[in-house]
Amino acid sequence: MKPTTVLTIAGSDSGGGAGIQADIKTISALGCYAASAITAITVQNTLGVTDVHPVPPHIIRGQICAVLDDIGADAIKIGMLGAEEAVQAVCEALSNRNLQHVVLDPVMVSTSGHRLTEESAVRALCSELIPLATIITPNIPEAEVLLDGRTLQAQADLPCAVRLLAEKYGVSVLLKAGHLSEDLLVDYLFDAATGETIELPSQRIHTRNTHGTGCTLSSALAAQLAKGETLKQAATNAKTYIEEAIRAGAELNIGHGHGPVNHFYKQCR
Repeated sequence: MKPTTVLTIAGSDSGGGAGIQADIKTISALGCYAASAITAITVQNTLGVTDVHPVPPHIIRGQICAVLDDIGADAIKIGMLGAEEAVQAVCEALSNRNLQHVVLDPVMVSTSGHRLTEESAVRALCSELIPLATIITPNIPEAEVLLDGRTLQAQADLPCAVRLLAEKYGVSVLLKAGHLSEDLLVDYLFDAATGETIELPSQRIHTRNTHGTGCTLSSALAAQLAKGETLKQAATNAKTYIEEAIRAGAELNIGHGHGPVNHFYKQCR
């Protein structure tokens, strides 16, 4: 039996709560086989990021090609890239391949406020990598950058913003509302294939254990797409998964800062 496979391309988190570690946990928890290509090694824990060591571009490209040439991937998730050279390496490795599902999480700043992506890398991501994606999953600060500094201050700003992002970049968009202050959070999914805007509401869970939530959601979305779900159902399932992982993770006591979610909450019940 050939398992459903998801390739994650992202940075490594030594604390285990975000990045490639969170991706592998999520993909595995959702019943898929996780392959990986590491783009950077970060020195971090629940208190923040203190250093980043980029992986050479040819190694990034080699990891991706090694996986795709042998194992293949039913979906690909792309997270932290950091430098322009890393973006270009990923583009080279993915170009001219028949890729059905590519989920791009445009990681730019860590939860603790550490800048993770150079300005030149953001420009390359917008012009070269986003066109290869099926869907992008920005949070509010990332969406503001992608919309050239447009300010998003309230829930009411998001329906227009998600459509603008889709129109500007020609891809589907899942715009995450977690950075807003409301207790009722509504993420917005714009399906570029159907032109439909879908609301994904949830109640805010008050906890400091939110490290890696963006990585986890995008990986869950990739896993659901890999298993054959429609974009709408995949986003709905991924949203449910991250909501329950946050709720279960609120009980964890890992580190002294922003702890991780509980990726294996189903298995722990």
